[in-house]
Amino acid sequence: MAGETFTADSSTSDLGLRAKRLLRQYNACDYADSEAKLSILHDLLGSMGQYVHIDIDFHCEYGKNIHLGNHVIINMNCTFVDNNRIDIGNRVLIASDVKMYTATHSTQPSVRNYSGHPDPAFWCQTYSRPITIEDEVWIGGSAILLPGVTIGRGSVIGAGAVVTKDVPPYSVAVGNPAQVIRQVEP
Repeated sequence: MAGETFTADSSTSDLGLRAKRLLRQYNACDYADSEAKLSILHDLLGSMGQYVHIDIDFHCEYGKNIHLGNHVIINMNCTFVDNNRIDIGNRVLIASDVKMYTATHSTQPSVRNYSGHPDPAFWCQTYSRPITIEDEVWIGGSAILLPGVTIGRGSVIGAGAVVTKDVPPYSVAVGNPAQVIRQVEP
């Protein structure tokens, strides 16, 4: 399976714990307290441009692997499993309930499962591949982006789509698995 092997250790456990604590604070913030929310996001995320809005509830694995451009809107109840980088460009709209997964496992049970270790973090082999969302993309509600995909500039991902492979620039992709159904004008 292509991708980087991901192994949990004390540094990733600490980073995950830190992220969960920051997320608890963020999701509990008064909705109108923009200053507090912005401060938490700067602590949580790897990088963030200007005019970013992330609605609550927001969930992620580590936060530090998420990099956002300018003018990004992430609507409510989104989950980003950022075992690898998630790069989101400028002027990107992400609807409610969108999930992005950089982590995956082997399809071979003998590789995927080895439960001889007492720590659950070591019970399976995990791989991770980055996700890239280029500028001016709109991702519809409840879409799922799987490890290693790139969504090309100006594209639209339809509500409920499951993106298993790259989507070229200025395309509309829908369905499970997502298929390009037409091009849009730049």
